[in-house]
Amino acid sequence: MKYESRKQEKNLYSTRKKPMIVNVPEQKFFSIHGIGDPNQSGFQERIQTLYPISYGLKFAYKKYCTDRDVEFDDYVVFPLEGVWSLTERGQQMDHLYKNEFEYDVMIRIPDFVPDNVIEQSVEVTRQKKDLPLLDQVEVKTYPAIQAAQICHVGSYDDEPASFDKIDLLVKEAGLMRASKVHREIYLSDARRVEHDKLKTILRYQIK
Repeated sequence: MKYESRKQEKNLYSTRKKPMIVNVPEQKFFSIHGIGDPNQSGFQERIQTLYPISYGLKFAYKKYCTDRDVEFDDYVVFPLEGVWSLTERGQQMDHLYKNEFEYDVMIRIPDFVPDNVIEQSVEVTRQKKDLPLLDQVEVKTYPAIQAAQICHVGSYDDEPASFDKIDLLVKEAGLMRASKVHREIYLSDARRVEHDKLKTILRYQIK
C-alpha cells in the first residue's frame, strides 16, 4: 500500500483556512541550514539538494520492500517545509530584514523507513549526483509538540494576517506561543502557481 500524507495525516496537512490546534508527533527530516533572503540563490540551492536525496530514498525504500511483507511498500514524497527564525542581529532590528532570516529547509522522512536504508540511499545519491551542499544535509528529528496552524492562501508576504488568526485562536484557548520560531509547509510549487493561489501551512508550537 502507498502512504500518502494528505490521506493518512489529514490534520497535519490540512487545507483548512480556519486555524486549528493539532498534536504533531515526533518527525524525522532531511534538513539543511541556511541564513539569508529566501529569494536569493542560496535558498534554491538547498532545495535542489533536498529533492534528489528525498526521491533517492523513496526509490531505495521501494527496492527494499520488494521481498518484504510491510504495511507500506511505497510513499508520496512529503512536501517541502521550512523552520523559520531570525538571527540575533535580526531580532534586534526594528523592521523585518530578509537577509537576517535563519532557517532549516527540509523534507520529511517516513517513520517506517529503516535507518540503514536512509544511510545507503544518501551514499547512492552522493555517487550519482553532483550536489555541492550534500555534506551540509543532516537527518534531524523534531520532538512531538502541540501546535496551532492554518492554511494560508496567498503570497508569502501576506502571511501576517493568517498569523493573526492563529494568535486569536491560541489566546481564546488560554494558551500561548512557545517561541518566535515557526514552521511553513509548502503545499504549492511557487515556480508554477500564481502567488495569490499559493497554499502554505503556517504552524507554531504552543504551551
